[in-house]
Amino acid sequence: MSRLSSDSENAQMSFAGEQSAAMDAVRPVPRISIQAFCETDGVAKPIERAAEDRRMAKAHVRVHMGGIRAATEHYASAPTPNLVILESKAPPGELVGELDGLAEVCDPGSKVVVVGHYNDVALYRELIGRGISEYLVAPIAMSDLMAVIGRLYMADDAPPIGRTLAFVGAKGGVGSSTLAHNVAWSISQLFSSDVVLADLDLPFGTANINFDQDPAQGIAEAIFSADRLDSVFLDRLLSKCADHLSLLAAPSILDRTYDFDIDAFTALIETAQRSTPVVALDIPHGWSDWTKSVLSRADEIVICATPDLANLRNAKNLVDTLTRARPNDKPPHLVLNQLNIPKRPEISPEEFAEPLGLDPIALIGFDPAAFGTAANNGRMIAEGDVKHPAVEAFQHIAHVLTGRGEAKKAKRSGLFSLLKRK
Repeated sequence: MSRLSSDSENAQMSFAGEQSAAMDAVRPVPRISIQAFCETDGVAKPIERAAEDRRMAKAHVRVHMGGIRAATEHYASAPTPNLVILESKAPPGELVGELDGLAEVCDPGSKVVVVGHYNDVALYRELIGRGISEYLVAPIAMSDLMAVIGRLYMADDAPPIGRTLAFVGAKGGVGSSTLAHNVAWSISQLFSSDVVLADLDLPFGTANINFDQDPAQGIAEAIFSADRLDSVFLDRLLSKCADHLSLLAAPSILDRTYDFDIDAFTALIETAQRSTPVVALDIPHGWSDWTKSVLSRADEIVICATPDLANLRNAKNLVDTLTRARPNDKPPHLVLNQLNIPKRPEISPEEFAEPLGLDPIALIGFDPAAFGTAANNGRMIAEGDVKHPAVEAFQHIAHVLTGRGEAKKAKRSGLFSLLKRK
């Protein structure tokens, strides 16, 4: 029995991994209206779950029961949306007849996806020949449905959308900005992949200091000129920090106050994604509509924490809230920083991770000399000491966030590892 149980668990984990990979490949859906007419909960539920996904945030989705006949009655007196999803359990001959009736009341510009219960190649060809956009066979996976919608509203030659990596601290002063900067630098150097690092802490951001930059313009100009923001304008605001790494810096002076609405950073992030493979977001510690929105829509989230009770409480709240907001995504990643500060009582990494249900992807030791020197010189840790144990942690995080490696059991790095070697 134990072997059967183990095999079943492995199969479930494999399926979950496949679904996660499939969701990672789904592109964001543009601002469209979608209405679905279903006959079974097995089709209605995946559509409802898709409507809650961050990649469908711009779409307006409504799910009705009743199938094609209900849709025909509904659209006899109402305009059709951009996309109609129809489920039918009818055999091929009846299904085609029902669609003929719908065609009389359906607007020519609307796309139609049919979910049937017959795996019939001839039926598929006939439906496509009649102008149906896609035919899916029930049961359907949410990832398959979203992939179809993405293909229907995205040009075949459209460039890939860059991945967004959001870094946030469970508490102020835990080093999430330092982590974001070093990981962004590592990605650009390890993979020769272009990275844009955006410092979203406009009043007190430190990315310009950490990279020894003093640009005249940066993220403030992008945010307050969203109506004319495009890739050319954005490129003028970027400051080059290293090969393949550009910075969108926060202002160096407090010449204004900032009170952002929920979508203040949306245009900026989407513009950066269209031209850059990786967009790293250094998010300030705090909780507002805009920080929740940015975190909820990111492809990967890294929570940086130090091993004390306040950080554990805040990290738990963040993980729970973001998991609810992102039901179809992997949970956030956890990095424990500043471990083994002399004479400071600490929660062990194992005890810290257990209530979160997360294994840390990196444990970074307290080393004020190395990190302080790097910050004062405007350099990354690897630029001062490529063999510093923290560099291995940054590189492992870079592999995990870009999908080039799996998270392994974190090894302690930083001063702790140096002491253990003596």
